[in-house]
Amino acid sequence: MSSSIRYLFEPRNVAIIGASKDPKKIGYKILSNLIASGYRGAIYPINPAGGEILGRQVYPSIQAVPERVDVVCTTIPAAHVFDAVKACADCGVRYNLIISSGFSEVGNTEEEHRIAAYAQNAGMRIVGPNIFGVYSAEASMDATFGPGNILPGSVAIVTQSGALGLAMIGKTHVENIGLSAIVSVGNKCDVDEADLLEYLTEQRRTRVILMYIEGIKNGPRFIEAVKKATRVKPVVVIKSGRSERGAVAAASHTGSLAGSDEIVDAIFRQCGVMRADSIRDAFNWCKYLAHSPPPTSDQAVIITNGGGIGVMATDACERYHVELYDDGKTLKKLFGPVTPSFGSTKNPIDITGGAAGAEYDAALTVALKHKGIGASIALYCETATFLAADLERVLENTYRNYQEKKKPILFAIVGGEEIEHALVRLSRKNVPVFGDVYEAVSCLGVLYRYHRYLKNRDEVYETFAFDGAPIEEICRNARAQGRSFLLAHEAQQIMAHVGIPVPRSTVARSLSEAVQAAESIGFPVVMKVVSRDIIHKSDAGGVALNLESRDEVIDAYQAIMQNCRAYNPNAVIEGVEVAEMLLKDVETIIGARRDPAFGPIIMFGLGGIYVEVMKDVAFRALPLSRREITEMIKETRTYPLLLGVRGEAQKDLEAVITSIVKLGALMSRCTMISDIEINPLMVYEQGLGAKAVDVRILLSQDERSLS
Repeated sequence: MSSSIRYLFEPRNVAIIGASKDPKKIGYKILSNLIASGYRGAIYPINPAGGEILGRQVYPSIQAVPERVDVVCTTIPAAHVFDAVKACADCGVRYNLIISSGFSEVGNTEEEHRIAAYAQNAGMRIVGPNIFGVYSAEASMDATFGPGNILPGSVAIVTQSGALGLAMIGKTHVENIGLSAIVSVGNKCDVDEADLLEYLTEQRRTRVILMYIEGIKNGPRFIEAVKKATRVKPVVVIKSGRSERGAVAAASHTGSLAGSDEIVDAIFRQCGVMRADSIRDAFNWCKYLAHSPPPTSDQAVIITNGGGIGVMATDACERYHVELYDDGKTLKKLFGPVTPSFGSTKNPIDITGGAAGAEYDAALTVALKHKGIGASIALYCETATFLAADLERVLENTYRNYQEKKKPILFAIVGGEEIEHALVRLSRKNVPVFGDVYEAVSCLGVLYRYHRYLKNRDEVYETFAFDGAPIEEICRNARAQGRSFLLAHEAQQIMAHVGIPVPRSTVARSLSEAVQAAESIGFPVVMKVVSRDIIHKSDAGGVALNLESRDEVIDAYQAIMQNCRAYNPNAVIEGVEVAEMLLKDVETIIGARRDPAFGPIIMFGLGGIYVEVMKDVAFRALPLSRREITEMIKETRTYPLLLGVRGEAQKDLEAVITSIVKLGALMSRCTMISDIEINPLMVYEQGLGAKAVDVRILLSQDERSLS
């Protein structure tokens, strides 16, 4: 990692601007926490009043500090922050944690930009404003105004919400979750999640990273950072703001279907991030992931003393994609000797309600020793034969045995007051025990999900080279005519330049040209209006399909002209596109757009006229590997249609993948294009390829040429 980011988490000294003698002030609390946490570096309280606070000499200004300062905590009112930042930057301070609020979060954006700009020019990094500070176990440093007494451990938390972060500090103590670090990023005027991930990814103390995110400013940089992180350790994210949709490009299906949360969700999966819906899930997952070894095989076993709870666990395994070991003969051979005759050796293994510690220990030992079983789920319903005190001892011993053999296990127990007390005591010893079956299995689910990601990860990205000059010329000509979109024949020309097949077509400027074009192409043909003023051709009555004769072409041409003039009397109609009428097959849609946060993204799904209704689409961020493209296609309900259903032949999946690769290359390279949509991309039988029937291309406001 860069030496710079290390100074934030492992500073040689810390100064507090606004240090106070008043215990109610933030400047007092940060100083108090810093001292109480056992921070070993120099501490410099700063206050013009001077004197002494908590036995520490107070300096009148940052200029009076006798050495260069690594980290400053600024806790003064917003109106005075710029002057403090200026003084710190001029003195060579490396990091300034602006605890003070009153900036962009309340509309004071200009002052925040002013602070960030001055700091950036001087080489000082800003964390915040509007944060609660930083805790680092590596430096024994609690530079926060939180409740203090943070347990050191192996989970790192990065949070955009200060209040929620402070609450998390308290909750981690209750849940016995030890932290390697906790950082508040606030308004992110400079340092953001990507900067912090650089340190946390490589820091050995941190085993799991938890992030609470409200918004992502630099998506491509975030993706790069989080991909590096998930290569070596799990990343759990709580992302708030599941709005129905973000910014919508009204003229593009890709835009209207790409709600902000759908894109975020897809990109998190693409990067190997585990997204939690609640703090409870996030904490459960982090605690389990921090202490659990990887699964030793792809299949798990459930051992229970009750049929009902076993069925619930089976349902939970299906929900969280935990595969159950189902070799009936092997299960009977393994568990028959440790299961009563009236029990069951089918998975879940039911050792019956009469089971006590010895029976559980025997069954779980069998599962521990068998290589084909990758993890165990142990379920307990309180019974008269198995008391809470005995249960607690058995669970703790069993967990230690599994830890020694490096095999995952977790427990779910249901019972009365004594059981609840046992749950609390075991949890404080980091035994993975839950009072709810679904909570337990969800933890195993994310463990399996993460290790499947590591196993299948492919970062060999697909590329495609093409001559960009003709495409640039087409886009510039459209811009010169005042258009923000390409006409149909222009879009088809671009498809030809990147090698995506399109129907044979020509633009007819008159009725006689239309007839001549149709006879040259060969019947049947399709006709579509060509007008910069009519984007949705079908809505205007500007499309005619399956024209099989000269007379039908004549009638269709006249109808299109009449319909479009009635739809928009002021529309400039440049002609009618005449194209070959393709045979129907599987209609898909592929699209690409430039997302405001994440940059170029790709969409695949069910195409045709029902795309908006069915919304059977999947998204990914560029660049993409072949495996990731295939996974995107498999996520849709359209995928089985490509495999062939009810006796149909398999479709040309390779042609779809190739089209997506080419579309992605075009979108990545051509910054003048904001949206591309091919709907439908007609996919034929294997070996016969796919054709882009209708292509829509929108131009961005960015005047830059091809990069």
